[in-house]
Amino acid sequence: MNIIKDQNIILSNSETKDFLADAFYLETENKLPLVIFVHGYKGYKDWGAWNLMAEKFAEAGFFFVKFNFSHNGTTVENPDEFADLESFGTNNYSKELSDLKVVIDYFSKNEKVDDQKIILVGHSRGGGISIIKTCEDIRINGLVTLASVDSLERFPKNEAFENWKNEGVYFVENGRTKQQMPHYYQFFEDFETNYHRFDVERSMEMAKAHVLIIHGTNDESVSVKNAEHLHLLNPNTELYFVENANHTFGAKEPWEGKELPKDLNEVIKKSIEFITEKIVNE
Repeated sequence: MNIIKDQNIILSNSETKDFLADAFYLETENKLPLVIFVHGYKGYKDWGAWNLMAEKFAEAGFFFVKFNFSHNGTTVENPDEFADLESFGTNNYSKELSDLKVVIDYFSKNEKVDDQKIILVGHSRGGGISIIKTCEDIRINGLVTLASVDSLERFPKNEAFENWKNEGVYFVENGRTKQQMPHYYQFFEDFETNYHRFDVERSMEMAKAHVLIIHGTNDESVSVKNAEHLHLLNPNTELYFVENANHTFGAKEPWEGKELPKDLNEVIKKSIEFITEKIVNE
């Protein structure tokens, strides 16, 4: 069967701004479960091997969507470059949750989609956002976290925090592009204002969906203890470790291979098995 790749669909969000999404799915008469991939910090929909991942999920019979958060630093014209650092600096968790709602609303109405089977797959910070949305939105009945954080309270500490507050901005260098990426203080103010909503721990405790937590044991960015903690908060979840895998499960940008990295392939295989057993066949 052919995989249909509907790429760079423009979505509009009145609370943020326009952003892009891709849909990968098989040409079939059947309605397909909707899987939405939520990228993390300094991520975007076309990063690394995410297109190969999309193909794998599509081949397995899912309507797979990935998208760029509206304020992730990319633009509609340049979806795979940080061409708008001002937007990056004005991003916050409220905007990301708003964008994710727009994605769910838009694709759940697609005639090819079974709107009774909606699954989020969140990587890194996108895992934390996905946990909150799964708690908030009863339409979501499956969640897979990949190298997820267990808290969104990840800000500079002590003197660095005071400098941020006083100066209104702090910069993080992008290791790959060497860009100085700004973070305006409004990011923390938004977090503080919505502290209870952004409580990943409480959201995980309350999540009613089927949840699979996947983490690499050699994650250099988010400690594997985050995964263990998430599982403790909700023992109904399934915890799966990928031995010696790093934060991106072997993928990197750019990914020039035609095959998935071994660890990411294992992650996708496990995710498809879990979703099929718990949601598709239930």
